[in-house]
Amino acid sequence: MNTLLLTIAAYLIGSISFAVVVSKIYGLDDPRTYGSGNPGATNVLRSGSKGAAIWTLIGDAFKGWLAVWLTMHFARELQVDDATIALVALAVFIGHLWPVFFRFVGGKGVATALGVLLALNPWLGLATLVTWLVVAYAFRYSSLAALIASLFAPFYYGLLFGVEPQFFAVLLMSALLIWRHAKNIGNLIAGKESRIGSKSKEKAATAAKKK
Repeated sequence: MNTLLLTIAAYLIGSISFAVVVSKIYGLDDPRTYGSGNPGATNVLRSGSKGAAIWTLIGDAFKGWLAVWLTMHFARELQVDDATIALVALAVFIGHLWPVFFRFVGGKGVATALGVLLALNPWLGLATLVTWLVVAYAFRYSSLAALIASLFAPFYYGLLFGVEPQFFAVLLMSALLIWRHAKNIGNLIAGKESRIGSKSKEKAATAAKKK
């Protein structure tokens, strides 16, 4: 019973779309209506508000971390095992991808996945984050950085802890994250992918009119 309740709670936590919430607080357009249409920090950055993008990143990562950390911290009291922790990790991630509070239209899960990895083990999260930062700095493509980092995350986990329930959760998250980036993969191949910090044409045109 505890496993079911924790999994549902994790999904509901993951369903909080900070991109949408933060954008409303900042008085910005809904991030699902411009740029890539993805309710995530990278697309919010295209609005021109770095503050909103940073808070979106923090919020989405924090919810992933919180759900997993709470489950791990109270695992003994709740009498749950590693399999439950793995399910919670997946549930909060899936909640971000298909949020019940926002008609199941969610983001791609990069920040939430990072939060989950940091909760599972800080070194695992940091190794994955460094991979993302190196690729993003070198190529200026958030999607490419996310794809490469997602490929390395299961490798890092297996190297550090071996094959256990959480490994399969990380593996499935990586597979889902890559799948959610299918359009980005096509854009990267075609040379049409937007670089980090770039504004959508619509936002650029609006900003030009206001000057």
